[in-house]
Amino acid sequence: MTTLEVPPSPRPRRHVAVTAADPHTRGVARGERLRDGIPAALDAYDRLFALGGITPDRVRADAERALDTIGNFHAGARAEIEGIAHGAGLDPWRVAALNARTEILARSAAVPPGECTTIVRRVPGGPGRAVRTFGVQTWDWHVELRDLWHTVESRGGRYDFVGITEHGILGKIGVNSAGLALHFNILGHERDGVGGVPMHVLAAIVLGEAGGVAEAVEIIRGAPVASSGSFALFDEGEAVLLDLSPVGVFEIRPESAGGYLLRTNHFLTPVPAEAEKSRLYQPDSGQRYDFVRARLARTEPPATPAGLARLLVTGPGEPPVTCVPDPAQPLGARWASLATVTLEPADRAAHVLDGTPADADSRPWRRLTAA
Repeated sequence: MTTLEVPPSPRPRRHVAVTAADPHTRGVARGERLRDGIPAALDAYDRLFALGGITPDRVRADAERALDTIGNFHAGARAEIEGIAHGAGLDPWRVAALNARTEILARSAAVPPGECTTIVRRVPGGPGRAVRTFGVQTWDWHVELRDLWHTVESRGGRYDFVGITEHGILGKIGVNSAGLALHFNILGHERDGVGGVPMHVLAAIVLGEAGGVAEAVEIIRGAPVASSGSFALFDEGEAVLLDLSPVGVFEIRPESAGGYLLRTNHFLTPVPAEAEKSRLYQPDSGQRYDFVRARLARTEPPATPAGLARLLVTGPGEPPVTCVPDPAQPLGARWASLATVTLEPADRAAHVLDGTPADADSRPWRRLTAA
């Protein structure tokens, strides 16, 4: 892995703020704000779909099937996707394809070399002090998507939420006005595909509808799931990691009141691990997991999200927790930490760094609040 820096975006990162009680209206506002950016995102994903041998007809069929599944589970999410399409002047299936990009790419023969790293820490309370929980993650993805994501502020649903997502996609990483935070990593199972609620859509539904960890888990367990991912869910007093997969949803809890939750890109529970697509993320995921776990074991526990983010800084000769692209690699193999995000449920706050954890002292963080 090269040590070249991830190039900064050529313009200030776009922030999309929408407020409306009606989800279709929220979607229209999103689509209008991203009318130039969503077609560019579609072009990037069309190239990735083609690279993976997925035909345009298959993409459309998968997208339309995903949209029907979304509508059957949560009519408001479908309405918002259709609103985005209307606002951007696109057919709904095109925006549905973005929201189901993970599930469609599960058909791909391309092999990605790595993905995101997440840490959640619970700080024990003392006399007169409550337990504090906060988290950090890198969002690692193809460098071609560097300019095709934005910070988001969605208000008017059951709960407001803030965070980051890609152009045209309902949600990804964030915290809501009830104090529920969600970090998101992709996993891989042999049965992954289209037929359930897409992971990104499910993340957005949870952020918009769940008042805490318990309610979020209930929503997720009630959803049809046909693909894999991990949600790190935490509020002011509770934290859980979920292995989501076509064979079920499985929980991982912190080992102690002051414990960590650590996630890279492999299953941590035995049932879904039996049919894991290890070829996708190993040995990279295991190496990153073991490296960060060892660093946590020998490091004074960070008392702040910024301190936690420093634990994700890596350099030459170390597993690429801080992921930088190799320009010599072809499309589909140029991976980068496009963003670093910390979440604080107590403050209903997300801090977003446009770059890798190594950029924390040289680039500004954007603070978003859902309160």
